[in-house]
Amino acid sequence: MLKLFNLINPDIAYFGQKDFQQTVIIKREVADLNLDVNIKVLPTIRDKEGLALSSRNGYLNETEKKDAICLYKALIRAQTMANAGAKNAKEILGEMEKIINNCKSAKIDYISIVNPETLEAVPEVQHGDVAALAVRIGKTRLIDNIILFFLIAVMWINLNVQEIQSCSGSANFSSHRM
Repeated sequence: MLKLFNLINPDIAYFGQKDFQQTVIIKREVADLNLDVNIKVLPTIRDKEGLALSSRNGYLNETEKKDAICLYKALIRAQTMANAGAKNAKEILGEMEKIINNCKSAKIDYISIVNPETLEAVPEVQHGDVAALAVRIGKTRLIDNIILFFLIAVMWINLNVQEIQSCSGSANFSSHRM
């Protein structure tokens, strides 16, 4: 990445959240090398069933594509549990694992909940941690992740943004992290 940044000298570089771990490493490299480039992470684009769009999806047959939706279902389960107040990462990971293990063609490479800056596994989930997984569907390895927002925190942010907007007229604020 350093070579590319040196060749094109961008002001901003955009990466997808689907490759979350890669973006964390790139952000660290940019900071460590004091590069003058702003790294922006864009949300994962999904199909109507929730499957993260990826060139690797082209390797999946129709049955495997249906099975691959279990990745998104597992991530949504993690999000739902976090919203309901679950903090124990093992408990959340166990529920995610159950969902994926119900898919015939799925084989888990890893499932983890990590700190978004260090990528270290966390025992207790906090707002902003990331549930990430890599799962083989047939012969194809798929990755996906979701940032775990606690509903109460998101509601608080939205209420404060609305309050700020009402005080300042037409201010344009975003409550989306990353």
